Parts: sequence; C-alpha cells; structure tokens
Amino acid sequence: MNTLDAPGRGLKFILPACFFIIAVASCGKDPISTVDCAGVTPTYNLDIKFILNASCATSGCHDAASQQNNINLSAYGPASSESHNDRFLGSIQHKRGYKQMPQDAAKLSQEKIDLLTCWVQNGSPE
Repeated sequence: MNTLDAPGRGLKFILPACFFIIAVASCGKDPISTVDCAGVTPTYNLDIKFILNASCATSGCHDAASQQNNINLSAYGPASSESHNDRFLGSIQHKRGYKQMPQDAAKLSQEKIDLLTCWVQNGSPE
C-alpha cells in the first residue's frame, strides 16, 4: 500500500498547502477606493493645501524639514508627485497593506478623505 493512500495521510500535505495559500493571499493590499466626483474639482491651493498642512505636513512628519520616509507634503510639487503613488490614498483611506495616516491621530473625516480622493482622481490640479 502506498503511504500516500493511507487514510488521512493526504491531509497532512493538503491542509498546510491550503493555509499557506490563504496566508499569502491575505497579505495583499486593499484596492484604493474611488468616489463620485461629479461637480467636485478640488485644487491644491483652494482645498488640499489646508488639509495636508494641518494633518500631514507637520513638524516631525511630512513637512519640508522632516520628510518622514522621504515624503514632503508641504508644497504643491512634492505633494502632487506623491499623490500619484498608491500609498498616498491607501494610507489616508486606511486600507489594509498601507501605513495608516495621520499616524498617532484620528483618521481624517470622510469629507476630507473624499476631497483628497477627488483631487487625485482629477489629476491633482494646482
């Protein structure tokens, strides 16, 4: 009799393989959420700058001097550039697989998250 044919013997190989596949699949990142931006076109100067300066570009975080993780959100150029990286919205939206921001503070209001998301979806206009 083949040892693989013994009752329960195949489960010793199948169960660990299933757990491995589930573990690998669960380590991914959540997709970035989109919002309906009909009639909403936020710009950096009128809408976004104030959110980033108050919540992100603060001393010790993502201001020009600190640039944690080489991220500077204190001016339009670097903020616009960073907004094209999935980690920008992934972190703000608190998606799985991204570091939740703002760090050590409450999640931004849904209104601010939607405004930032619309800004990115509209190409991050100045």
